Amino acid sequence: MPADPLTILKTVYGYDSFRGRQLDIIEHVIAGNHAFVLMPTGGGKSLCYQIPALARPGIGLVVSPLIALMEDQVAALRQVGVKAGALNSRLWGEERDILWRDIERGDLDLLYMAPETLLKPENRDRLKSARLSLIAVDEAHCLSQWGHDFRPEYRALDCLAELFPDLPRMALTATADAPTRAEIVGHLKIGTQNSFISGFDRPNIRYCAAEKTSTTQQMLRFLEPRRGESGIVYCLSKRKTDEVAATLNDHGFVALPYHAGMEMKAREQSQRRFQHEQGLVMVATIAFGMGIDKPDVRFVLHADMPASIEAYYQETGRAGRDGLPAEVLMLYGAADIALRRRFIDESEAPEARKRVEHRKLDALLGFAESCQCRRQVLLRYFGDDCPPCGNCDVCLDPPETFDGSIAAQKLLSCIYRTGERFGQAHVISVLLGESDERISRLGHDKLSTFGIGREHDRNAWRSTVRQLVAHGLISVDVAGHGGLFISPKGGQFLREKPPLHLRVLKRARPERKSARREARAALPAADRALFEKLRAKRLELAKAQNVPPYVIFHDKTLVEMAARCPQSIAELGAIPGVGEAKLARYGATFLQVINGRETERRLPG
Repeated sequence: MPADPLTILKTVYGYDSFRGRQLDIIEHVIAGNHAFVLMPTGGGKSLCYQIPALARPGIGLVVSPLIALMEDQVAALRQVGVKAGALNSRLWGEERDILWRDIERGDLDLLYMAPETLLKPENRDRLKSARLSLIAVDEAHCLSQWGHDFRPEYRALDCLAELFPDLPRMALTATADAPTRAEIVGHLKIGTQNSFISGFDRPNIRYCAAEKTSTTQQMLRFLEPRRGESGIVYCLSKRKTDEVAATLNDHGFVALPYHAGMEMKAREQSQRRFQHEQGLVMVATIAFGMGIDKPDVRFVLHADMPASIEAYYQETGRAGRDGLPAEVLMLYGAADIALRRRFIDESEAPEARKRVEHRKLDALLGFAESCQCRRQVLLRYFGDDCPPCGNCDVCLDPPETFDGSIAAQKLLSCIYRTGERFGQAHVISVLLGESDERISRLGHDKLSTFGIGREHDRNAWRSTVRQLVAHGLISVDVAGHGGLFISPKGGQFLREKPPLHLRVLKRARPERKSARREARAALPAADRALFEKLRAKRLELAKAQNVPPYVIFHDKTLVEMAARCPQSIAELGAIPGVGEAKLARYGATFLQVINGRETERRLPG
């Protein structure tokens, strides 16, 4: 294997140049230094440890959180001619013995292990006698107690500095705020001077958020123009996951459920189908997705609000890893906000941790309710910045706002006068002056707040409730019957009556064309036809080898083939993503597909 990084990049991976700070990181690690790498999903983190592992003598040891992710990455590496293996709980008997023999002989380039496997004393002892080139800890935010995916097994990786003091140690993640970064660097003894922060922007992703009005209809409006695309729908509960998957299947989508309540075999089957087939929708709790390597996920829809901006960024980051256009939509409502607060308050975490989680949730609510460019709000949370992006719902369709201080005062007064124990439906009925048997029996039709809110309709008042919950002026008794009550901050607002700008509730609008159609719109019709033929051939080859289609070629590479129409092996080899191993293995096959299209073009009309 050549030691020059650029030569490895070209011959193995099929690319002519590095992106961003990749080369700086790679040369830094090849020289024997540690590195903390923060790079957005799809930015090429894996090359930052794979290429040094290929350039340095020995085996690159990669700590990875999930077996499915390891197997995916090993399959992709083998496609480009890299000798890779994964040591995990699925490997037994002779296969495990053969892998250990390869490790001890130094016959591997890269070895993937879960932290639990690595930390077993017998495995640590055997690895200490192997010749390793580096240790890379992927998804390193799992090590931090302040990270959104903290895993105790990752914290135990502190021992790597003592076990392998002379090896370069790398920690890589796409999601880490300042406290999380400091904790990772400190625990793995990497040194702050070895940090490479590459920014958080994913310009190909369109960020959108909407208040819940009718969740099912909103989901279907979003998904309808995306039929045939791969995407993920995240739900908060196992029950809702099953319900949403059933609803989507009833409407003609191919949707698979994934949650912790399913048997392991059923979960694995869902994940395998999602990775190996095209155009499936995975409906999942957050149990699904960490490190998912599928590059052609065109959308992520949050049917419920995630826990924090870090979680949101990580989950939406699974869209558009190939750099082609993708779109994400988050639906949120007052019940989501209240439930998230309840999860925090009822957890067994220390009070300091609860305060941090509340601040993280408040930051996400600020993102959801902001009237500023969503990308700016998102990046500023991580200490990054950008000009207005022109590729989020706020930039494309700026929200209308109004001075909501009077509406807020009326709503808070009505909650107070009805006893701070009724849900939003009852309070809004009182505001609208809608008398019924219950309102009459309780005497709420005699209150001074009865009918004082007729200037807004019911949906507008629901939006105001959600926004005041988001602003922290109203709290919801989730453990009881959903009653609204005024928070201390809400009481202060009633006393001081400061200005308050609220968003006007948006009405449903026709759906914009999908990210998949945008990604292909630049291709002429003849090129699009060839692109689909190339996809079909890729799928056929993938099924024959029992691997995901994208480990053969990414969509982006097929788009380039369709656009350039190479006529020789040399021309095909010049296309980004076609390295030497893939060229030798698939070049003739894909040229046949392309030349078949050329023949069709030359036929008389």
